[in-house]
Amino acid sequence: MNTLFRTCPQSGLQFDKTAETLMKANAVAGVVFLLVGGILALLVTLTRWPAVHLLPADTFYMTLTAHGIDMLIFWIIFFEIAVLYFCSSTLLRCRLATPRLAWLAFALMLIGSVTANVAIFRGDSSVMMTSYAPMQAHPAFYLGLILFAVGALVSCFIFLGTLVIAKAENTYEGSIPLVTFGALTACIIAVFTIASGAIILIPTFLWSVGLISHIDPLMYKTVWWAFGHSSQQINVSAHVAVWYAIAAIAFGAKPMSEKVSRTAFLLYILFLQLASAHHLLTDPGISSEWKIFNTSYAMYLAVLASMVHGLTVPGSVEVAQRKKGFNKGLFEWLRKAPWGNPVFSGMFISLIGFGFLGGISGVMMGTEQLNLIVHNTLYVPGHFHATVVVGTTLAFMALTYFLIPVLFRREVILPGLAKWQPYLFGIGMGAFSLFMMGAGTLGVSRRHWDIAFAGSPMAYEYPATAYLLLGLMAVSGLVAMVGGAAYLLITVGSLLWGKKLEPVSYRKETVPLRLAPGAPAIEAHGGVGVGGFAAPGTFVLALVFLVSFVLYYFINWKYLSQTWGLS
Repeated sequence: MNTLFRTCPQSGLQFDKTAETLMKANAVAGVVFLLVGGILALLVTLTRWPAVHLLPADTFYMTLTAHGIDMLIFWIIFFEIAVLYFCSSTLLRCRLATPRLAWLAFALMLIGSVTANVAIFRGDSSVMMTSYAPMQAHPAFYLGLILFAVGALVSCFIFLGTLVIAKAENTYEGSIPLVTFGALTACIIAVFTIASGAIILIPTFLWSVGLISHIDPLMYKTVWWAFGHSSQQINVSAHVAVWYAIAAIAFGAKPMSEKVSRTAFLLYILFLQLASAHHLLTDPGISSEWKIFNTSYAMYLAVLASMVHGLTVPGSVEVAQRKKGFNKGLFEWLRKAPWGNPVFSGMFISLIGFGFLGGISGVMMGTEQLNLIVHNTLYVPGHFHATVVVGTTLAFMALTYFLIPVLFRREVILPGLAKWQPYLFGIGMGAFSLFMMGAGTLGVSRRHWDIAFAGSPMAYEYPATAYLLLGLMAVSGLVAMVGGAAYLLITVGSLLWGKKLEPVSYRKETVPLRLAPGAPAIEAHGGVGVGGFAAPGTFVLALVFLVSFVLYYFINWKYLSQTWGLS
């Protein structure tokens, strides 16, 4: 076995040479699609802004289709595969399983993603990301998604194989680390998700080439959302694992209770993908019993898991900070946190944005009655920009600042810009999501190209506030895009022009595990905190979240009660 390892002098992490190269390849491919999707996002935003209304209808729908596919699938899953390899091979200090097969999986993903994009930009596959039947795209569109999905599925099995190798070769003691456990959760959900995609995309591909005569629209939509929404649950599990990793990287923090955190990940596996139901609540043909179960009992357990992570991640940071002496009052630990470090600031803004904007709005949309207010309005993309963009993308951006010197062995260029990039992107995208959800609450359509309905014989006039909110949404989006462009400039620039760090030699075996410099392990929680609480500041933040959630939830019930008057 010709496996070679190197040890990073900054972090103490050990990299299998082949796994390291595959991580780089997947991460770079993801960033390329982030660039493409970001350019498309600019065009979509300037068209959604009524004062500009940039693109004609056909180009708008083509652009929106490519934007959704490139951002929600290709950028994120490429990066997630890099995270899976990092959490298995690197964190468990072992060789990667079947590296040649891993390169084949990468090739399938790359060919599939390019094929799907070519099909979209041909101009005959503008079916949006959902590609609802009976709309039909070019066969290459479905084929590209299938090839990409097969490559991603193979990568997931390689991740699982690497865990088996690590266990067999005793490269770690006890249970796998919590971060790897979170990645395992993402992998398990990914297998379910990709299987769902195969169940619906393969028949749809056969339909597009004429081998199947008919695809039932309700059947398509029901099965597709087991793929479409569950793919975002992979993201949730992955970025929560990244939160735990960054807490350990930046503070040497350990979870307040590993058992509780692992149980929360287990709840994700059992219940999180059932949130797909909120896309189907207004559809006929699905029983009320199924809808009520999925949007109440099952969903509440998934929400409980996210609330556990939302408490334990900042709680672990607070305990670590208090151990270091920042123990005055409720929030000295937070005030004295390294807000100028984009690794930390990106993670914390991601956590707050995902919880307050994405989490609360998701629970509201997942309630059967309240869903009727915002179904198929701009509220829906407003919600998933809060979850997938503020939550997942910003967390991945934060991790990148750690990986550039550790994985790519380069210094980060433009450190001053890097310091501000998470704020530009996170706050801009948070406001973008908030204003989009506001417009959706007023009924602005999710899919219509022109809310002014210019030239339509059956025009509808939205309130003037809707136009104001769309203008504010566009301005906020432009701020976020400046932050996204800064990330791309820093990332690509660091790889091309960043100062090379000292070369590290490779060995044929790993070296004994050691902790990263400046990252002492936190073994106990005693002797810190206020009033008997080890993390009182986090507890107060959790109460603020709870009050915000309750108020917003019942405001929407009142809004619903005013929608249908009783005579």
